[in-house]
Amino acid sequence: MIPRRRVLLSTLKLFDLCTVVVCFGATAAAVAREGAGVKEFLAIRIGIGNLLLFGGFLVIWHVVFAAFGFYQSKRLTSCWSESSKILQATAVGSAGIYLLSVSLEISMVQGLFLPVFFASMAAITVACRLVLRWVLGAVRRRGRNLRHVLIVGTNSRAIAFARKLEVTPELGFRLIGFVDSREWDMAGEFERSGYQLLGDMRELPELLRRQVVDEVMVFLPLKSFYELNSRIVKQCEEQGIRVTLPSSLFELKNARVLAEAVDDEEPAFTMATGAIEGAPAAAKRAIDLVVAAALLVALAPLFLAVALLVKATSPGPVFFTQERIGLSKRRFRMLKFRTMVVDAERRQRELEHLNEANGPVFKIRKDPRITSVGAVLRNTSIDELPQLLNVLKGDLSLVGPRPLPVRDYEGFERDWHRRRFSVRPGITCLWQIGGRSDVSFERWMELDMQYIDTWSLWLDLKILCKTIPAVLRGAGAA
Repeated sequence: MIPRRRVLLSTLKLFDLCTVVVCFGATAAAVAREGAGVKEFLAIRIGIGNLLLFGGFLVIWHVVFAAFGFYQSKRLTSCWSESSKILQATAVGSAGIYLLSVSLEISMVQGLFLPVFFASMAAITVACRLVLRWVLGAVRRRGRNLRHVLIVGTNSRAIAFARKLEVTPELGFRLIGFVDSREWDMAGEFERSGYQLLGDMRELPELLRRQVVDEVMVFLPLKSFYELNSRIVKQCEEQGIRVTLPSSLFELKNARVLAEAVDDEEPAFTMATGAIEGAPAAAKRAIDLVVAAALLVALAPLFLAVALLVKATSPGPVFFTQERIGLSKRRFRMLKFRTMVVDAERRQRELEHLNEANGPVFKIRKDPRITSVGAVLRNTSIDELPQLLNVLKGDLSLVGPRPLPVRDYEGFERDWHRRRFSVRPGITCLWQIGGRSDVSFERWMELDMQYIDTWSLWLDLKILCKTIPAVLRGAGAA
């Protein structure tokens, strides 16, 4: 899953910086001259100015590693290529230390310091990446941490790439299939390959709507299919789906790798419209886990009381589960306290003509299926509290676009609405604090796009703070 990958990359950044600190300190202590050298080392550690200077050096080191692409996905890059880049980046960083020490006359960084620091830093970083590759490969071979890929194009390069995914399950890609014009396979190469064509170019938007797709990889020639390539990128952008185009399509032989590579020889450009990534995404997930766990413990007595009320006033289970559409259109079972009669979903078809909401959603203010206790639970949003368990599981975040039922999703008519699925859905959102059912469907979708495009941890905090008074007012509850 992409969010877990972002957490992993953020952890790698922190690990690399900690490694720099440890290696620098250990090297300085190991090669320090007796007496004055040790005193100089200790003085550098406690000097405020030098601490600030060292902090600046850490920033520069991070920039160097980021420039070499260490915090981008490396699924398709060989370990030898990554190790070579680590040596190059460490050499550049070490050279920076040397230039800094010369310009600021830091006598400690001399003699054996640079070779020892370089060797220790490179060895630890390479070892870490190799261990990480082995662990991730083992996880992916067991069907976890997979990225669902749709290939556009049926030429020899597309087929070769698909073969590579098949024989290297440790890369963590699950091939959904191919999309191309049905008459394109003039030589019959694709037909002989044994792969199945999911549809032609006209069917691509519908496939993106219906399938779980994390990434689209395009292998169409750029010059002869420029307009088509542009349309594919636009269709993916609308729905918040990553799209990767090998750089050879642009005839940029020496293109700098901006994102992920199709293989070691071919850099690629990856475009993504999801706004939540990097260290802030890791912080968001950490906040989700801590707050959800704390609330579940604190609200345990309330959970028990509500469960007894639901059970005593209406036959059926305490909890209601419903299939909802989540991140990248993955389906999950969302948990709520039951507020309706047991056969509510079956009876919904009989009530469609009473729907008061515009757009594909279904809302009735005085829904006859709601129980007496259920009405109170809905007005106070207490029925939503079990979703904290979905937060712990990773299906939901505390803040994010509300997850929609499958029935509502299937009524979507505009692809830009589907970009809401490029981020993890949440328990509360801008729609929740803006009036809920009083807000039109189109405005609801606009608020979701606003959340994605302007996301920050501060925005999450403001939404959480505003959720409590919005719930107490009961505005738009239905």
